[in-house]
Amino acid sequence: MQVELPQAPRDGITSAVFANESNLLMVTSWDATTRIYDVDANEMIHRFEQGTGILDSSFSLDDTKAFAGGIDGKLRMMDFKEANSAVLGSHSKGIKCVEYCDATGLVITGGWDEMIKVWDPRSKDALSGTYDLKGRIFSMSLSGYRTVVATSGRHVKIFDIRKMDTPEQDRLSSLQHQLRVVRCFPDSKGYAVGSCEGRVAIEYFDVSPEIQKMKYAFKCHRKTGADGKQILYPVNALAFHPTYGTFASGGCDGVVNVWDGYAKKRVCQYPTYQTSISYLCYNKDGSRLAVAQSYTFEEGERDHPRDAVYIRHVTEQECKNKPRK
Repeated sequence: MQVELPQAPRDGITSAVFANESNLLMVTSWDATTRIYDVDANEMIHRFEQGTGILDSSFSLDDTKAFAGGIDGKLRMMDFKEANSAVLGSHSKGIKCVEYCDATGLVITGGWDEMIKVWDPRSKDALSGTYDLKGRIFSMSLSGYRTVVATSGRHVKIFDIRKMDTPEQDRLSSLQHQLRVVRCFPDSKGYAVGSCEGRVAIEYFDVSPEIQKMKYAFKCHRKTGADGKQILYPVNALAFHPTYGTFASGGCDGVVNVWDGYAKKRVCQYPTYQTSISYLCYNKDGSRLAVAQSYTFEEGERDHPRDAVYIRHVTEQECKNKPRK
């Protein structure tokens, strides 16, 4: 079962992020808004007009504030109690990624200027560090103190947020084409990364040979065309279930698959959506999955179905690990 949220953004949806302790959902868009929905009530409760396309967002630990990055390079902090928004600082180009670190209370941003910046929103002078990654930043994910960044040139850079000067690891992905999305495992042992060639790779932080033997990549979000040739669709979205560790993938084929990464099996596939899946996110207990349906211009400018955000009520059969043989 799924429901569609009302008053969806009018332009491309860039993120749809659940709060940490409630079923509030934050949705950002190229239409220059950040919208907050009460998913349980199926209504929009806040709308922040921000004057520029917003590319990513993240809630604070207590869900009273949120942070959003725009194509104008500005990092904005929204206060829900005061219903206002303030600029904390900026990158020289658009901010592609925004993550809040629960362990430290810091905000980490990644920009098209190839910079990672670390911010302390509690401080009057919020900027606390700037680091040159020498590569355009496409996606970022946090797990505890660990920050994982997917950049141009198929690099995945792994940092300890307490020591950002040098990455702990700088890996060249096994995927052969541009990386689109990276997400850390709930157990903090590794990450999944998706690419524009319709593949996902499963990687582990532990560099010991016995653990590295477990890594693999697999094909997904592909189909065979009428001429018999394979059509490859970019993987835009990944989301891990917080309880079972299974994960959902969403692509430009409008398909959402759920995978058991340990058993290397697909758990389920949802009915195809009308256009590309731009973002996926489970809520705190994995009982809801936010699915952002939004054309991502992989085929250039053309007529396309409207943008929408669906909330899927997740059953155990849709997310539980497959029995291992």
